[in-house]
Amino acid sequence: MIQSMTGYAAASRELPGCSVSIELKSVNGRFLDLQFRLAEELRPIEPALRELLASRIARGKVECRMTIVPAAGEAPQLGINEALLAALAEASRRVREAIPEAHPLRIGEVLHWPGVLRDDTAGAEALREPGMALVADTLAEFSASRAREGEKLKAMLLERVTRMQALLAETLPRVPAAIAAYEEKLAARLREVLSTGEEERIRQEIAIFGIKIDVAEELNRLGAHLEEVRRVLAAGGSCGKRLDFLMQELNREANTLGSKSVSRELSQASLEFKLLIEQMREQIQNIE
Repeated sequence: MIQSMTGYAAASRELPGCSVSIELKSVNGRFLDLQFRLAEELRPIEPALRELLASRIARGKVECRMTIVPAAGEAPQLGINEALLAALAEASRRVREAIPEAHPLRIGEVLHWPGVLRDDTAGAEALREPGMALVADTLAEFSASRAREGEKLKAMLLERVTRMQALLAETLPRVPAAIAAYEEKLAARLREVLSTGEEERIRQEIAIFGIKIDVAEELNRLGAHLEEVRRVLAAGGSCGKRLDFLMQELNREANTLGSKSVSRELSQASLEFKLLIEQMREQIQNIE
């Protein structure tokens, strides 16, 4: 299944004394970039969360936000880390001994020191299992949202591929006639310039030039690349980088077709190919 790199999911769960909420959202990115915004009590489970998300997501900039809200009517019970408090007091004393003019630590500074205050409403160990379960459930909905968006992108890409293949089918039969008309026009101009009458030499030069302007090879490669795009989309999975490479190859052939064009119809076809390829390339940037 094709996955978009754009997705969103949110959920919450009531626990004894508090509720835990999670929000997962992602946008496109070249690689997997995981960012966490976790309540302090949930910091110990960040490595497990990172491993879980990395096992399900291949690319994209993903933000995981988890918060804890105390249950209504219940005030959080704050405890003081006595050992850390004593260590801070000793450090403050030693600093003032070395630097007498230094100010002692203020109460506000001590209370805001990381780890001094402990919220006993829900300990990290008590939150580990339900927190991981909540993330797993939310991740399933998150992946489903990315899959739904991916199916829309796939449908759009297939529609563009169909239009390009139809345009290719219209263009291929016109190539021999376009080259023949151009050769005849060139021969007439050469006859006007050359009065030697070397008809055979003129035809040889025209034939060589005709080989150089023949775009059949470019059109055939366009067809082959379009079939490969269909195959990759049908296979699904993490195919964004491969599709992006195919867009580069398609664009290369369309540019060559335009540069070697000898008729207005071929030039218009080249422009149409490039427009459709660019539309596909923009959407492929969102595919995992």
